[in-house]
Amino acid sequence: MQTLREFTRKTKRGNILKIVREHYLRDDIGCGSELCQQCFQNEVYQLTSKHEIQSSLFKFPHYIVLDTNVVLDQIDVLEEDVLHNVIVLTTVLNEVKHRSSSIYKRFNELVHDRTRNFYVFVNEHHKDTYADREPDETANDRNDRAIRLATKWYDDHLQASQASKGFERSGRAVTRVILLTDDAGNRAKAEAEGILVASASEYVKSLEDYPLLVDKLSRNTFENEKKGLPQYPAHLSMKEVLEGLRNKRLLQGAFQASRENYLEGTVNVEDYEKGILIQGRESLNRAVDGDLVAVELLPENEWSAPSEIVLEEKNVYADDGPSEERAADEKDMLKQVKDAAASAERTPTGRIVGIVRRKWRQYCGILQPSLIEDTNRHIFVPADRKIPRIRIETRQAAMLQNQRIIVTIDTWPRNSRYPHGHFVRSLGPLGNMATENEVILLEHDVPHCKFSEEVLSFLPKLPWVITEEDYAKRVDLRDLYICSVDPPGCTDIDDALHCRELPNGNLEVGVHIADVSHFIRPGNALDKEAAARGTTVYLVGKRIDMVPELLSSNLCSLVGGVERFAFSCVWEVDQEANVLAKRFHKSVIKSKKAMTYEEAQVIIDDPTQQTEIAKSLRHLNRLAKILKKRRMDNGALVLASPEIRFQVDSETHEPLEVEAKQMRETNSMVEEFMLLANITVADHIASEFSECAVLRRHPRPPPTNFDPLVKAARYQGYQVDIESGLALSHSLDKCVKKDNPYFNTMIRILTTRCMMQAVYFISGSLQKEEFFHYGLAAPIYTHFTSPIRRYSDIMVHRLLAASIGADSTYAQLLERKSNEEICHNLNYRHKMAQYAGRASVALNTHLFFRGKEEDEEGYVLFVRKNALQVLIPKYGLEGTLYLKSDKDGKSGLERTKSEIVFTFNEEDYTQRCGNVVFHSFDPVTVRLSLDSSNVQHEKLVFRLVKPYIKGFSVETTEAEQTADAAPPSKKTKKDKKKK
Repeated sequence: MQTLREFTRKTKRGNILKIVREHYLRDDIGCGSELCQQCFQNEVYQLTSKHEIQSSLFKFPHYIVLDTNVVLDQIDVLEEDVLHNVIVLTTVLNEVKHRSSSIYKRFNELVHDRTRNFYVFVNEHHKDTYADREPDETANDRNDRAIRLATKWYDDHLQASQASKGFERSGRAVTRVILLTDDAGNRAKAEAEGILVASASEYVKSLEDYPLLVDKLSRNTFENEKKGLPQYPAHLSMKEVLEGLRNKRLLQGAFQASRENYLEGTVNVEDYEKGILIQGRESLNRAVDGDLVAVELLPENEWSAPSEIVLEEKNVYADDGPSEERAADEKDMLKQVKDAAASAERTPTGRIVGIVRRKWRQYCGILQPSLIEDTNRHIFVPADRKIPRIRIETRQAAMLQNQRIIVTIDTWPRNSRYPHGHFVRSLGPLGNMATENEVILLEHDVPHCKFSEEVLSFLPKLPWVITEEDYAKRVDLRDLYICSVDPPGCTDIDDALHCRELPNGNLEVGVHIADVSHFIRPGNALDKEAAARGTTVYLVGKRIDMVPELLSSNLCSLVGGVERFAFSCVWEVDQEANVLAKRFHKSVIKSKKAMTYEEAQVIIDDPTQQTEIAKSLRHLNRLAKILKKRRMDNGALVLASPEIRFQVDSETHEPLEVEAKQMRETNSMVEEFMLLANITVADHIASEFSECAVLRRHPRPPPTNFDPLVKAARYQGYQVDIESGLALSHSLDKCVKKDNPYFNTMIRILTTRCMMQAVYFISGSLQKEEFFHYGLAAPIYTHFTSPIRRYSDIMVHRLLAASIGADSTYAQLLERKSNEEICHNLNYRHKMAQYAGRASVALNTHLFFRGKEEDEEGYVLFVRKNALQVLIPKYGLEGTLYLKSDKDGKSGLERTKSEIVFTFNEEDYTQRCGNVVFHSFDPVTVRLSLDSSNVQHEKLVFRLVKPYIKGFSVETTEAEQTADAAPPSKKTKKDKKKK
């Protein structure tokens, strides 16, 4: 049966198009129920009588039809293994897909879970359930009517199937069909049409066997709650916001909350370099970090400046009502913010007047212990300081104390100080290693669930062997002395190298990269999953792979002594490392040795070793030094960052030892040839695909970014020239102190902080001059050398393969817009992976210092108004040594007594206390210990030991001084277990 669907669409030019489409209706679509004797059932997922739910509202067997709003709002309830025999209409499925891709993905997983009995009914193509849109009927009203029509048909259809005498004799109760909807209008119409209907909240509360499921309900209001007075200004309507944006009265941007000050934030707006400052609770007006907001700029005489003080909301009020005491507290705090900002340079300041789009997600944190006994209302404190506290209702508070839990925000009404949300699930005990790692991954939005069956189905079947056909298509390099050099414990080996002498006196150098694109074909589920993850994430003692382990640690990893597919970049160079010729090809290699950086260094330094591998490594090392010097002469920057390595207990996964990472010549050797390969490939693909090459650029930082570096160097008597990368490089080389060998490293650490983030982009989206990579002083650059752990490299491999005829091209490879979207995701994933790695280092550092105190030598990195920023080279650690008392909003163990006064000099950025003066880069000795008073935010406390300031520095006893002289003893596993 065929019908016609007609609708109109407005074109860009304003013309009205009438579109007519054929729509086929069928009479052979099954209902999916085992009770039905009429329909032809050919579906795998059946509606059965095995999972009957006990509801006090519907005291008979029933199937459930979900409305769209129930799926969108109550997905956390649906994911619990409680509701079975759910009829999913295609009308609902399509609406969910259109309105939220993330919820659609989660809902789709439920639908495909055979144990849950979710049955998709194609109501839009069934002759009895299709609803044509009526004149003057909105699309939403038509969809509501289609849902009611399908529910009514299902109920009548099943009742007719159960009307037989045989069924009556069985004595079984008749199964009905109920509709769950939170739309009041839809519900009223359903009741009028004789449909069994309830709201999601009513239905969940009626489930006698699952009382705790109520905690997971999405809430707009709390039960029995009095309507309080407004605490925030009303948001403008979307119409008013769009009108304001159109006439430039309002500005739009992403809101970024301050981590240090809960009464402050910034909205990043185009044309405003430092964004628009927002101060005060009313000006913040219920914006949550990440939200896209509309801002009204204040008159210039009302502009302020960032306060640079730490301000935490200390009092948490479960009742949420406004009070004089609270208003006074807030007024006092806002005064502190304004006073702290008064002396600084004012910046554009505004207030948030509307929300364009919410970016709410699930948040990790803990429950605040309630002051009121026997209450279901509690305050949730997020782990991320940028997120406000959230009000939730739960009956499990006692069980959830000292647990990390996940909560999601549902709404933030004007009359509530905090947003309303609901409990999702518990992660585990506070302080547990597995729990804390899970928090890091969730808070940094790192996809880390197991690879789905669909993804795994695209992996090669074992045993995997290289066929004669494969050898025929590739260059055979198995006889070459190829080797890999990596960090210890590395199993995902992306790259290998070789160097050999040619008869003409030149050298052949090859970089061989794992051919991951051979195994991951464009557009399949494995490819989509890798693109979504974007990068492998490295935590301490844990790795979250971008691709399944079969590829990352086995078939793609270039392990020693095993034949593997590679993508080779080979150069002919002279003895001075000048490239004379280059070629690219897919190859088969057999690495002769997989080494660590240390093992390779030992071979290079040992003159008795004259093997082919040793000769190859020495050639590579010599060429690398020439290449590095050439890069430095062109203006490439040698930057530094404090990096540490942990030795982790194999049983408890807790850190046993911590040390700064060592850099050897072999680190630099590998790096130079990876850079050369990346630059060579970038140049090639950009010339072959001028509009769609995947490249990486590092923008030049604005001059203001260098202010902290220039000032810090000037106070030490050094001039830093920032006119160009070359001038900056030469300036950094001159910043050397004979009495402080670590001084130059600290200057380079400061320089790293001034840099912009390097980003992926598509060549056709920018002018050629903007391709420049500032840090490497390279006119063009890309990532080619790590396809096991970076999706960008897989994209580059596909472009390179297409350009040399080693693989076929496809539509999306050359589609600029879709590739720009992928690059945007990759930039986000790389940034989050970096932050997650740092958070993991911080967590393990805290575990290492738990229950111990150590005195360590360090240097002052920055001098601030109320603190010294201190760097500990031994551990690559950085921390704050506070100098002022509580009146500036700080708190901590070492806050000074009132008689100790530190004076900050703004001209030369020094702190003075009596005869002791602190400058940047001054050596200090500090005592490190862990402050666990805040269970959620443990922090390392730095206390001054030397120079000694009476009444402020740590008092050391003779016994401690003797103990300090002795070498620290290592903790054994047995000692740890005794504890």
